[in-house]
Amino acid sequence: MPNSTRGDPDHVAARSPHYSGQVAKPTVSKLVPKVPPLPAVPGVTKRQQYSASTKRTLVEVAQQLFTEHGYASTSLDAIVAGAQVTKGALYHHFSGKQALFEAVFEKVESSTARQIQQEMKGVKDPWEKALTGLRSFLAAVQGPSYRRIVIQDGPAVLGYERYREQEERSAFSVVQDIVRTVLTADGHDVDDDMVGTFAQIFFGALSSAGEAVSGAADTTAAAQRVETAIGFILSGIQSLADRGVTLASGGLRQLREQG
Repeated sequence: MPNSTRGDPDHVAARSPHYSGQVAKPTVSKLVPKVPPLPAVPGVTKRQQYSASTKRTLVEVAQQLFTEHGYASTSLDAIVAGAQVTKGALYHHFSGKQALFEAVFEKVESSTARQIQQEMKGVKDPWEKALTGLRSFLAAVQGPSYRRIVIQDGPAVLGYERYREQEERSAFSVVQDIVRTVLTADGHDVDDDMVGTFAQIFFGALSSAGEAVSGAADTTAAAQRVETAIGFILSGIQSLADRGVTLASGGLRQLREQG
């Protein structure tokens, strides 16, 4: 009976290192954490298991090498050597280095968004929730993977439009959730368009602040300055809300009359 995995690049990659087509460089692979194999899943073939495991390994290896050396200085040879697979296996999953970088970018952005959401989970006070999310974001932008992959290399490798699209797919939803929580605190009724407007403003401000913190000589001090500045803005919004000023079309007139 013929072997269903014969010739498959992922299956070839999983063979013994003595296989003549194997690309293995121990000095590189030692730098990269081993990704454990996926557990057996009912209804999923061995070939599909190999494929998913190989793709995950390539992304993990690429993330570490892109973080340490940057996109331009990381070769596909180094990535396949670190992952201990063939180039055929890499091209089976990705069209090239840029496509692999985009997968890594998505992974870093998504994991950051999940981390922020996890830290905000259970925080009841809307204003404290906003500050918790801000602090979590500022901690993330100081991390080596986020700094190198998202902030430093992301815009140049993906292009501005694609970069913004990827960011908005993950980070923007978190910002929107925070903004909605703050603006609707104490039962205030705010329409979706106004929430979206505030979310875009804060998203742009946070993106710019993230770049500033990441590139600062003292990232800790820069993060503290950003937290203070945005904390001031949030305090102002909270003060207006406490005074009963709404975000309806007559809100500014109402504020002038009270002032």
